[in-house]
Amino acid sequence: MLPLVPQDSGLAITELPSPNQDERPPDVPVDMLILHYTDMETGAAAIERLRDPVARVSSHYVVEEDGQVFRLVPEERRAFHAGISHWRGHELLNGRSIGVEVVNPGHSCGYRPFPALQMAALADLCLGILARHPIPARNVLAHSDVAPDRKRDPGELFDWQGLASLGIGLWPDGVDGGDLSTVPGGMVRAAELLRRIGYPVDPTRPDVALVAFQRHWRQEEWGGRADAGTLARLESVAALAEAG
Repeated sequence: MLPLVPQDSGLAITELPSPNQDERPPDVPVDMLILHYTDMETGAAAIERLRDPVARVSSHYVVEEDGQVFRLVPEERRAFHAGISHWRGHELLNGRSIGVEVVNPGHSCGYRPFPALQMAALADLCLGILARHPIPARNVLAHSDVAPDRKRDPGELFDWQGLASLGIGLWPDGVDGGDLSTVPGGMVRAAELLRRIGYPVDPTRPDVALVAFQRHWRQEEWGGRADAGTLARLESVAALAEAG
């Protein structure tokens, strides 16, 4: 569980501007916070790429493993972090989101747990972002939530429960996700609940979105099965999301 980080804790942020930014679309609110991992061997390599004008990718912030925070793009500008993305009927989410890259080698380069110092700095950063923008808890998301067919980050080792305990995102408290028993018609029910939460669900492969859900809200088992434990978590998250 993450330690409580006060919102006014004086988080130090180093400015490293990226050229990969532009104006946000007019009359579109900033109502989503999307968290990523860097999926590269080092944070320095990731920052270099996020500032490379040829790469045409960026994020608003990068949080290093030792807790250092770098700002690459001002929040009032659009960063190029989400790519082809969908959530709750909206598409191409860069225009309405803040993107934060959390340094981790990822599944490509040796995925590992996120250090406590890093998560504490991330929590402080996110609390500040949420204080500045009307982002509902249901819109604090993983990159894999908004692009489940392409992305896995920040993955099943990320402490979503700890962040939610600080008011950053949703968590279905007290809902047992450990029941692996088969439920007749479980995948049909899962697809319905995934859509209610906000996921883009491919009707021919609903398990793709289900794995993304499990990496976020059912980390005990994320193999894409619509078992009883997964359905319990889905029901709870759907109710929380619909409550606002």
